Amino acid sequence: MNVTSPPKKIIIVGGGSAGWMTALMYGDALIKTGVEITVLESPSVGVIGVGEGSTPALKRYFDSLGIAEAEWMPECHATYKSGITFDGWSTKPGYESYFHQFATMVDNLTLPNFMESVHSRQRGAAIDARPNRYFLSSRLSDDCLAPIGAENFPFFTTYGYHFDATLLGQFLHKRAAALGVQHKVCHVTHAVMNERGDIAAVATQEGEQLAADFFIDCSGFSALLIGKTLETPFVSYADNLFNDSAIAMPSEIGDKIPTQTVSTAMQHGWAWKIPLTNRFGNGYVYSSSFVSADQAEHELRAKLGLLESDTQARHLKMKLGRVTKHWNRNVLAVGLSQGFLEPLEATALYLTQMTAAIFLLFLEKGDLSEKAQDLYNQEIHDYFDGHRDYIVAHYKTNSRTDTPYWRANAENLSGVSDSLKHIFQTWIEGKDLVAEVRRQNIERFYPIGSWYALLAGMGTFPAIEGGVAGDTLAPLDDFMRRCALNFRDHRTVLDEMAKMRNT
Repeated sequence: MNVTSPPKKIIIVGGGSAGWMTALMYGDALIKTGVEITVLESPSVGVIGVGEGSTPALKRYFDSLGIAEAEWMPECHATYKSGITFDGWSTKPGYESYFHQFATMVDNLTLPNFMESVHSRQRGAAIDARPNRYFLSSRLSDDCLAPIGAENFPFFTTYGYHFDATLLGQFLHKRAAALGVQHKVCHVTHAVMNERGDIAAVATQEGEQLAADFFIDCSGFSALLIGKTLETPFVSYADNLFNDSAIAMPSEIGDKIPTQTVSTAMQHGWAWKIPLTNRFGNGYVYSSSFVSADQAEHELRAKLGLLESDTQARHLKMKLGRVTKHWNRNVLAVGLSQGFLEPLEATALYLTQMTAAIFLLFLEKGDLSEKAQDLYNQEIHDYFDGHRDYIVAHYKTNSRTDTPYWRANAENLSGVSDSLKHIFQTWIEGKDLVAEVRRQNIERFYPIGSWYALLAGMGTFPAIEGGVAGDTLAPLDDFMRRCALNFRDHRTVLDEMAKMRNT
């Protein structure tokens, strides 16, 4: 790597959510220091947009830029997201469906109760140890309530969003342009190297050569700079995660708008259902090794009741894994060009955000040394691998045996990292999972409450004859009911936000 000083001219190759998210973040931080930022966007390349959901980190992104929800949510048909329901991943009685919560301050009161119930269930007690009844975000999702508490409810909630990915990219573009980020519509064909082996310029189909000090590759799966030009090796996750294809199609939404993504196990993968203000976004993530594209589309249409519908379906191919260097020489790869995880936990924008934000810290410090590059790349590797392991854990704990796909996932030993093996061993032996997560320093990827929700929610407990004993959670149910009185109907809140924006 031959970058010796902070760049004064940055070119971002590719737009979409990744390109414009990075452009807006960097424009806000760097343009005032004299850095010139230009986004090159091809008119012929579409947005992949496999998922339309986020983690709570997206709120921190907008808050850091001073962008209110009323400014962007109505424009992107966005809704609130309190968590994810996993339906049909487990066949164990009482655990056929569970909710993975986003945190609230109320969890300080109920998480210990949940963990103690889990520990009791591990010891053989007949107790309800599914996470749903222990978390406020689950109650909000059940009742279609926006996760915005009343003024007199002094407990914060964290939440993510659902949104139209194309519209989000357009909004970010507009805000970045207002900061002074330049935009050029052109089709980049290849890069021009200098004598040191760095990229000096990119050439376009229109016959131009556009030079810069530093380049950010947001060219999607084509990975034009990081892959095709610098030939950065790619680490495939195919041994860990079998899914390589997806289908996406919309369906109608009614008066009630849920505040959750639903992930439903299918015969050869899983289907998402994401609520927007104007529609449901639906999709099927599957493995082409087990089912054809036509068969997968038929299965999704049957699930949605759209077998006779002329609604178009988009077929997508996915390349799961990551590059060995996200920052290589004078190129930073962001978004699909750097790697991808299937959208089971809506991590795509989160990884984009973290990749761009952490590199910005190095830029602002002026530290572009070889050591800095190594530290940076290892940190981003950890983020990708840590999130991969959490996704793999869903497949390893599934108890379905109805198709070869699910049996192969459960039996796949090559897909389990040493980190995940230690997690499973600690859980099965009933040892201190909190201590193990902290020993591995992986709580920064998924907090302990998420690990408990997954492992307990999938019903990874010893079998108990006769099922769960008499209900002992009635007081907790009443507590959650009363907490939920401080929240309002989701659609009502969104409609009021849209009206406020238009006045």
